[in-house]
Amino acid sequence: MNYAIIAAGNGSRLAAEGVEYPKPLVPMCGKPMIGRLIDIFADCGAESISVIVNEEMTEVARYLRARAEVLPSLRIAVKSTPSSMHSFHEVASLLPSGKFILTTVDTIFRPEDFRRYAKAFEADDAADGFMAVTDYIDDEKPLYIGVDDDMRITAFSDTPLPGQRYISGGIYGLRSPQAIDILQGCIAAGQSRMRNYQRALVAAGLDLRAWPFSKILDVDHAGDIDKARQFLNSEL
Repeated sequence: MNYAIIAAGNGSRLAAEGVEYPKPLVPMCGKPMIGRLIDIFADCGAESISVIVNEEMTEVARYLRARAEVLPSLRIAVKSTPSSMHSFHEVASLLPSGKFILTTVDTIFRPEDFRRYAKAFEADDAADGFMAVTDYIDDEKPLYIGVDDDMRITAFSDTPLPGQRYISGGIYGLRSPQAIDILQGCIAAGQSRMRNYQRALVAAGLDLRAWPFSKILDVDHAGDIDKARQFLNSEL
């Protein structure tokens, strides 16, 4: 299985709120957030881990290059992009063909939840993708998920869907080349939001399965850092 991390944002909200670290290097359970993700992926037997970081975050690029010296599977792209979808497009060029799992650097989850998810996706021969979902809603602009009785995803919506309890967790398990072909089509059409890419996957008829996590958090503001640490520390 191959893995990818989008870490190309500029972290402007955290900086404006007094956080001294670039977002990917914010300590979480004794490790930088990006290092924690890399370690989780490596523990899952990653064949490759591809990361994109923007050109302004020189500390992050330096950290990643140091990690790459002892982790040959780590691939790094340093490029500033206008959106998360464009970052995905750039990091996709580093991904080998086949299954991959992509996440943003500020997605916080329990490692055991992720291991079960990754193992299930790796073993599945039918679905085109496994998308992590959660019923914990603490997001400024959640993306709601419609599913059928078999947990096949039927819709992505900006507003709550009747009878549905899940939102997107920002963790995408997909197959290339079809998922990358759809991504390229979105870029060519001038799209820039990942939620529109997810809608394009459904519109293309891909068989996407929702995989529930017990809880997933995003670190968007300074207050989210303590919230994420408390969540993870509660399991130690």
